[in-house]
Amino acid sequence: MEKTLKISKIKDGTVIDHIPAGNALKVLDILNIYENNSISIGIRVLSNKIEYKDVIKIENRFLEKIELDKISLIAPSATISIIKNYVIIEKFRVDMPDKIRGILKCINQNCITNSGEPVKSEFNIISKEPLIVKCIYCKREMNSDEIIKNI
Repeated sequence: MEKTLKISKIKDGTVIDHIPAGNALKVLDILNIYENNSISIGIRVLSNKIEYKDVIKIENRFLEKIELDKISLIAPSATISIIKNYVIIEKFRVDMPDKIRGILKCINQNCITNSGEPVKSEFNIISKEPLIVKCIYCKREMNSDEIIKNI
């Protein structure tokens, strides 16, 4: 069987691989990088490790720590490849932090973080599988569906 490349290589930039199938658009949405970037997306690509996965290639863009933390909330098994001159110079898995600061909005409307006070939201990771976080201020817990909607 002949192997073909379904998404072309990028010269410089970031590849986000091993995104759970169907979540690539959610990852793009939380990164908010539609403007000024050439982006290739593979959705439900056949994989050797898992049955299907999504892949995102972003030309001329390298992700910051806060963006990697956001990705870890949607795709905790994702791998990041840094590409320079068509060569992978670094490859690593996203690492979910123990605390999430300033990324999520608490679902409790009465939480101090939603009252207009200059307080950044902060959540502790209660469970990574299934993903559950807990607000340090109001103690409200959020599951993965609520997290994705409030990033």
